[in-house]
Amino acid sequence: MQKTTFDPWAWGKNTNSVQAVEVKQPAGTLYCSGQVALDANGVPSNADMRSQLIQTIANLEQLVSEAAYELQNIVRLNIYTTSTQEFFTTCMDVYVPFIQKNGIEQATTLIEVKGLFASLTVELEATVVK
Repeated sequence: MQKTTFDPWAWGKNTNSVQAVEVKQPAGTLYCSGQVALDANGVPSNADMRSQLIQTIANLEQLVSEAAYELQNIVRLNIYTTSTQEFFTTCMDVYVPFIQKNGIEQATTLIEVKGLFASLTVELEATVVK
């Protein structure tokens, strides 16, 4: 697989994402359903958004790993949250290190939604290539 990222504007360097990702000759593509803070029994978290994001990332990491893909090959990562303001004020110290630690360069859309399942406040939806 050959992956090329595009970010034509200087301000893009500060967004923890890129404007576009091109993939040539992939060996496979993994389309992940939105991952949320559910435990192994499917019980949703009642914790704060930051704690939910930590569990959500762990669930995404497990899913990608068990499918034999690598986190660094996430090319699209959409974030759904019940509050973009809360996400920016309480979750960036979790989200940014996750992106940086794994060398992820992804196209991203951040979407504020009216609600998620049960008491959930954040959801990550990923596309990963080989």
